[in-house]
Amino acid sequence: MTTERVDRLRETLQEPLLVTNPVNVRYLTGFVSTNAAILVEPDRVRLFSDFRYAEAAKEVEGVEFVETKRALLRGLAELLDGRLGIEADHISYSGFKTLEDGGLELVPRSGTVEALRAVKDEGELDAIRRACAITDRVYERIAGERFVGRTERDVAWQMEQLFHEEGGHGVAFPIIVASGPNGSKPHARATDRAIAAGETVVIDAGCAIDGYFSDYTRTFATGLLPDELKEAYAVCLEAQEAGLAGARAGVSGMDADAAARRVVEDSPFAATFGHGLGHGLGLDVHEAPRLATDSSDTLAAGNVVTIEPGIYLSGLGGIRIEDDVVVTEDGVENLTGFTKDLISVE
Repeated sequence: MTTERVDRLRETLQEPLLVTNPVNVRYLTGFVSTNAAILVEPDRVRLFSDFRYAEAAKEVEGVEFVETKRALLRGLAELLDGRLGIEADHISYSGFKTLEDGGLELVPRSGTVEALRAVKDEGELDAIRRACAITDRVYERIAGERFVGRTERDVAWQMEQLFHEEGGHGVAFPIIVASGPNGSKPHARATDRAIAAGETVVIDAGCAIDGYFSDYTRTFATGLLPDELKEAYAVCLEAQEAGLAGARAGVSGMDADAAARRVVEDSPFAATFGHGLGHGLGLDVHEAPRLATDSSDTLAAGNVVTIEPGIYLSGLGGIRIEDDVVVTEDGVENLTGFTKDLISVE
């Protein structure tokens, strides 16, 4: 168990907190399971899981292990009593009712552990740096491959193999390879569409190292592009550089977003950047803080965030350029080394 993390959590609690999000359980204890919970109390931490995970759970230092039924929440309802905080963003309504019907007084809490996770320690930063270094090497290798005539799915599968060869523990998410008009869909998935000459190919990929993720995007050209796409690339790159320059500790997520967004809105491509500038990155691919027009977050030193403006042109193509950065007091440390020059991958 990471005692320092649990101690910091205790300082924020008004009542014992039942942690049921598996990612938060891992963050606080190091225990990896699909069916576990911990109860953080003033003087102890109890770890609950079923028989399948019992041997591993008994090896976790600093916790009291309690074996439960496989139906975890039903077992907790029988074992626990009194007033407990719960993770309102993770527990389902039926789970809430199961606990409540067991006689527990439940206090919904939101983002309690996630607020701690937003600021990374050196061990976490080391894992993310290693994931980014692998991702750099994969992009370097894929940029030397032929694209035209191959399907998006084929390129995505090759990238997944490259991540394995370069030492990744797995991909961070299904790799996006979006060519031509598919690139106008920010969350496109690789299809059997054959990549053609004279279009953009948006690739969004990352890998996992020790549970921590990289996540960045590059847009390639398959030969000579139409003038509109070339101009869109230049504007998107300018917006991305403005976003990098505008991010630092103490800046709101809204203001960081605005630094990049105004570049796009002042260009011929106004209203084509429809998502937020970025998001936190760590044990989840998307976590706090958010950089967006409606963000209520403020950046802090030690945050790891993406900076990823995009321009999406329906029926023609898309551009997105994304880096992973560590927020510092006076700017950012960019963890992404692969070039942002427009590369042709004919």
